[in-house]
Amino acid sequence: MIIEAATATDGIHEADLQHRPTAKMRTRGACPTLAAPMPTGDGLLVRLRPAGGALTPSQLATLARSAAAHGNGILEITARGNLQIRGLRAESVEKLAADIDAAGITVPNGPAIEISPLHGIDPQETSDPAAMEMALRSALRDLIASPRLAPKLSIVIDGGGAFGLSALSADIRIVALSPTDWLVAINGDGETATRLATGPTAAAISVVDEILNLLVTLGQGRRARDIDPALLRPRFPAVDNLRPPPSPAVTMPLSGLHRLADGITLLGVRPEFGQMRANDLTALLERASALGATAIRLAPGRGFFLIGLPADRVAAVQTAAAGYGFSAQDGETSEHIAACSGAGACGSAFYETRSLARRVLAAAPVLFDGSLTLHLSGCAKGCAHARPALTLTGTAEGYDLILNGLAAGQPDERIAGGRIDFAIERLARSIEDNRGAGESAAACLTRLGATGVSKALRQE
Repeated sequence: MIIEAATATDGIHEADLQHRPTAKMRTRGACPTLAAPMPTGDGLLVRLRPAGGALTPSQLATLARSAAAHGNGILEITARGNLQIRGLRAESVEKLAADIDAAGITVPNGPAIEISPLHGIDPQETSDPAAMEMALRSALRDLIASPRLAPKLSIVIDGGGAFGLSALSADIRIVALSPTDWLVAINGDGETATRLATGPTAAAISVVDEILNLLVTLGQGRRARDIDPALLRPRFPAVDNLRPPPSPAVTMPLSGLHRLADGITLLGVRPEFGQMRANDLTALLERASALGATAIRLAPGRGFFLIGLPADRVAAVQTAAAGYGFSAQDGETSEHIAACSGAGACGSAFYETRSLARRVLAAAPVLFDGSLTLHLSGCAKGCAHARPALTLTGTAEGYDLILNGLAAGQPDERIAGGRIDFAIERLARSIEDNRGAGESAAACLTRLGATGVSKALRQE
């Protein structure tokens, strides 16, 4: 059912609705690299993954200044911990690349290989994923660079430790079981991936070699999900018997102050909804460097870790971060919102996701008890969040509400554009009125179901 279209007095937010896609929706099959930037609603987009996700404050500041000089000054950190620079032009991409080279930033070729953000500094790490990445790239250099591999093919190397990558889905997962042995799995996260084989580094690389060759043989752009399980069993006889490796019961959150087992201090920082302006980032980095920060690690979850701050200076950086639009405190409610770039930054988006996010935070705090993620997706591609969530997908008519699903899923309710604020308020009121003692927002919505939620949204 579509909630009735609003009149001019119903509080339509023109900023949400003024940017409408006019071009055909792009698929998510492309990966916007320096060599192949992606056209978006605000120019060209480039996605970078520096080697190991590691940068110095000076290097990241250089990227920020370059983004301002050659793009529109907007940078983003993705859910997988990659850096995006927006608003570039065809003639300015080469200038950005030159600045990257001059700063000594290495961006490896081929599909992204994502490793634990605290690699090499976390004493709880099971094994060094950076060493495994180097060995993998050395042994399979030509294969990894093959143009027959899908541009968005993903490889995760999880060395374990305080900030593991078990929640990160990938085509190929390499997980440390011990200082010498690794598990190789495909198509999923730490729980859902199909486990193929275990063994020392050389054996693990051999398995990856076989999987990549199989993908090349299957044809251009194939992903791990396209591999027929019948092809796996003859090659990997242990496929039906391997159990998932144990994962820590609690993993380190991103934002806030953390101390590793050996006393090293970390400060996790998240730009609001993953997006930041170059001048704000530069100012924060200058302040953090002056107070002792020496290194940066990009991290899944749309943020980064500042490393090297003396413990007694962390509070000053946290205060500065808040002033520049960053969250550096654990428990911020905005961490429970996954928002894509939205209208004005992406030609496919139907509404301004960040504007709506701020209104939802103010109008419906009951949603943010930590039990669910609110996914604000400008269109059905769902770029910001690939897992089921409470989702609002932009459409030509307004919004699709999916209670627990993906952006392209079947809507549980359709909401006309001018009624979105009313719908959010009614949804929050419904939870407040119906939630039992100790019941979470997610559990309440599940119990109410589509029928109960639909009834609440139609009430005046």
